[in-house]
Amino acid sequence: MGEASSKKRKRDGELSGKPKKKVVLDAPSATATVSSVVRPKYCPPVIVTTPGIDFPNKLSFHSYQPRDGSGSKTKPNKQVGDKELLLHATAHRSLDYTAREEEPRGSKPLMNHFVGIYDAKTGKLEVIEAKKMVVRGQVRAKQAPGSSRHENEARQSMMERKTALGQTFGTKKAKKALRDNVLNAITPQKQAGDNSPTKIDNASRAMLDSVGAMASKMATREELQATVNDAKPIPRPNLEAEDIQDVYDPATIIGADILNLVPIREWQEKTRHKEGIQIPSRFVAARVNAIATDDDAVTRLRVLRYFSFVLLFYLGTKPGRERGTRQLPAREKLRELLAPAPEAVIENIRRKFSEDGVMRKRQVDLLMTHCCAFACIVDNFEVDTQNLRDDLRLDQRVMNQYFHEIGGRVKLVSNKAEGRTTNVARLALPLDFPKQRHIAPRRK
Repeated sequence: MGEASSKKRKRDGELSGKPKKKVVLDAPSATATVSSVVRPKYCPPVIVTTPGIDFPNKLSFHSYQPRDGSGSKTKPNKQVGDKELLLHATAHRSLDYTAREEEPRGSKPLMNHFVGIYDAKTGKLEVIEAKKMVVRGQVRAKQAPGSSRHENEARQSMMERKTALGQTFGTKKAKKALRDNVLNAITPQKQAGDNSPTKIDNASRAMLDSVGAMASKMATREELQATVNDAKPIPRPNLEAEDIQDVYDPATIIGADILNLVPIREWQEKTRHKEGIQIPSRFVAARVNAIATDDDAVTRLRVLRYFSFVLLFYLGTKPGRERGTRQLPAREKLRELLAPAPEAVIENIRRKFSEDGVMRKRQVDLLMTHCCAFACIVDNFEVDTQNLRDDLRLDQRVMNQYFHEIGGRVKLVSNKAEGRTTNVARLALPLDFPKQRHIAPRRK
């Protein structure tokens, strides 16, 4: 056998050495060189801005410059960049567009503008001095010459003269009425004694088109009412429900997972053994025995126990430093107050009805309206508000308002057997929410 070669074999496809030829890429130069700075002799390029107007894409302008006066021969002629330039376009059907230089040309401008033309092959840049101009639009129908203005003033009608007198010598109320009439009126232009159908000019037509476009995008009263209801601190109702039981579904306003974690076995066993249940709530104490012994009322019993936790949570708070706020106790103290509630249920109540350890006015209202909804579910949507009012420590007027916020109605019902009248809140379809109030503007 021959001796093995000491040289390593190269892998397939591995180059044997450096390439002999360099690849030339057709790329632009990395740097640009200013070849020349040009000052136009006749018409400079223009850089325009269009503040506040919708500028058409295709619009041709006519340029205007002042003529050279026959002044002293010793004064040199102005360069085209120093002359005032005006661009004017009349191609639009109802608007005239005018471009002007808004910087004073009498003194040296603070900033010069240039346009650059770059040649990618040679890397050279040609710079041309440009003018900075502003395009503004004006309604053509409003551009009346001075002579026509005097003619219109001479043809003032008796109503216009009366309006002028009222604006000069009238009371504040009369002046306001005249001013409103002028603002809201669109007067078609007609000749005196002309009985032909009135014609609206281009400016008025453009105004009406703009008003119609804006009015079509405005929200209806129903949409505004729905927006107001969504922003209110109330449990989210199902407005498309056909049965009252589906409007405030416990699995929706509490959460199916949280509702299943609410402990009810303790109450069921105590009621079956006829043991007393100690709870600082008149509403719960008056209903727990009847609901806990009913095997078909498991969901109502869970809602009642969840309501008891929410009530204990609210009663455990104290008035805060700011007006209308309530301060939550420490977490360990809160666990002791809500025992034997699971940790997930405690966190659900704390996050739903507080923020950063504080209950503000919105969170307090949210808790009160939820308690009203829980009471309706427990009492089959017909609640005697006496016990609930005592638990939440509210007067009857505020209690009625909270039931009204969730769509209920509170009425006085006379009980002849007991010889007293009670306030009964009913929740029925269609729901009766408070209507959005339209406040009249103050008179000036």
